[in-house]
Amino acid sequence: MKKILIADDEPHVSRVLKQSLERSGYLVETVLHGEAALEKLQQSHPDVLITDIQMPRMSGEELCRRIQQEMPGRCFLIFVLTSRTEIEHREWSRQIDNLMFLEKPVSIRRLISMLNEYFAKDPCNRENQDE
Repeated sequence: MKKILIADDEPHVSRVLKQSLERSGYLVETVLHGEAALEKLQQSHPDVLITDIQMPRMSGEELCRRIQQEMPGRCFLIFVLTSRTEIEHREWSRQIDNLMFLEKPVSIRRLISMLNEYFAKDPCNRENQDE
């Protein structure tokens, strides 16, 4: 089963995403801030991270930078949720591998479609690693 980690300080957003993704067959964990996400990433090795950009303790931007520095060989997709559409708010992402932006409000249908496409490509050769 594919694992997804959601990092968002708005519990209702995490709850809706979690329920929708679980109904689509994903195993989902949630955390409330970037520090907890970094710890969970190192423990549970999810296939996808969905993170809000504005969170307490560590922003989504800082989380992505730390992942790039501390997990250089990682193979998981990062979705960054943001309501900011200006290009200058996305400049930092050019140095982060395998990152996509999703604008809020998030279309669950679009997110699931993007996840299905990502996993169909088997980007990390994980076909034999599913439980």
